[in-house]
Amino acid sequence: MQAETFVKVLGADFYTGVPDSQLKALCNYLMNTYGIDPKHHVIGANEGNCAALAAGYHLATGKVPVVYMQNSGEGNIINPAASLLNDKVYAIPVIFVVGWRGEPGIHDEPQHIYQGKVTIKLLEDMDIRTFVVGKETTEEELAGAMAEFKKVLAEGKDVAFVIRKGALSYDGKVVYENDCTMKREEIIHHIISVSGDDPVVSTTGKASRELFELRAAAGQDHGHDFLTVGSMGHSSSIALGIASQKPEKKIWCIDGDGAVLMHMGAMAVLGAEHPENMVHVVINNGAHETVGGMPTVAAKIDLPAIAKGCGYPYAVRVDTFEQLDQELKAAKERKALSLIEVKCAIGAREDLGRPTTTARENKENFMAFLKNE
Repeated sequence: MQAETFVKVLGADFYTGVPDSQLKALCNYLMNTYGIDPKHHVIGANEGNCAALAAGYHLATGKVPVVYMQNSGEGNIINPAASLLNDKVYAIPVIFVVGWRGEPGIHDEPQHIYQGKVTIKLLEDMDIRTFVVGKETTEEELAGAMAEFKKVLAEGKDVAFVIRKGALSYDGKVVYENDCTMKREEIIHHIISVSGDDPVVSTTGKASRELFELRAAAGQDHGHDFLTVGSMGHSSSIALGIASQKPEKKIWCIDGDGAVLMHMGAMAVLGAEHPENMVHVVINNGAHETVGGMPTVAAKIDLPAIAKGCGYPYAVRVDTFEQLDQELKAAKERKALSLIEVKCAIGAREDLGRPTTTARENKENFMAFLKNE
């Protein structure tokens, strides 16, 4: 089904969400149609944030908004769905559009398997009526489901279209780019050249995939690294937990701008604790690149200023490899929590692979490394 048809049947004029590769067709259509427009389309920091934005839109207009997300974001909407939107509270109607990663019977990455299994159940447990959209779903079937959903929405309840892999398509093209020249894989290579034998916690998405392949190419032990393949936005908190218990080790966190934005409150806790043995590197390309390249707001904010405001003793932005190497070496020697924001181009190798070890093997190897080092 074409994304244009899907949007026409929904009949909404306000969309907010967090991009998902399963919803790339819809996301690209929205970017070509609206761009980023507070009246019609806002990319939120996390899915709970989007649910609240949608609630505000409804309060101001009386209309029904749409919140789009990957199914991994269901955890972030549970609180607002249960305590804000629900018909037993404020009865705010919302249409959720959920990309179904890890659908049972469909091959996917390990972080999506259990989430895929419970996707429908979680929605139903929140009293959200669901309709699954697949490749074979017709416009007439979708329109029939929407007609039934309108009755549910009129009661102040929420509904969800769960989107299977390949269900939506879009022929339009969107080019996501910025003016930066440093490539993320090269940035990570520079980081681990300085971190040496120190433990590294890397964020979800392509950063962890690139780190894994860089170690493999160099014949290095993967035990140095904890690859946060899921749990977007939580890598820095994982790193803080390790740094607090292993004060004799320098802990490096390789983070991304979308991940930092998703749970920015973690920076306040980091700043308050200010572990002197941790380096927080945020690679900022201003994009949700792993799921398609749609923009984040990180290109418009001052991350070092935010870090300093949160209590980081040292925070800096770099945009050349000369500056990066200088700051990495200084951070390794500095006995203070440091944040290094690295401005980065959008893009990755076409042949970028995925980790060949399982998530549990990664955990066990990393724990053994921490114990024996």
